[in-house]
Amino acid sequence: MHINDISADRAATRALLQDTRTIAIVGLSPNPQRPSNEVARYLRAAGYTIIPVNPACDQVLGEKCYASLREIPGPVDLVDVFRRPEDVMPIVDDAIAIGARGLWLQLGVIAPEAARRAADAGLKVVMDRCTKVEHAVLIGR
Repeated sequence: MHINDISADRAATRALLQDTRTIAIVGLSPNPQRPSNEVARYLRAAGYTIIPVNPACDQVLGEKCYASLREIPGPVDLVDVFRRPEDVMPIVDDAIAIGARGLWLQLGVIAPEAARRAADAGLKVVMDRCTKVEHAVLIGR
């Protein structure tokens, strides 16, 4: 485990979720049947500000949707990624550029090189875990 890869550290993961207010969800689908949409609805209900990032949409869940992280006008605490592993490195570059504090790669999104790059830049990294599940287990509603 890299120093900033907190995937296996339950206390660090809990702290990241507790310290987070704004979550940019990259790959957020407007389809309510998709996992990204379900997770976003859960996180919003849990009190987080959700910022959709999907170049194919103008709005998702009634929120303005941005084509990329770099287009978001305000601060982002956590970048939650619902994309294929091979698409993650440019997202990491954008997360670093906007000053995000954390990178969360969802279940099945396993991109060790991208995670290492994010961790080396000082971001807290969680890989191959679901924000909804971890929030429910570690914090609850």
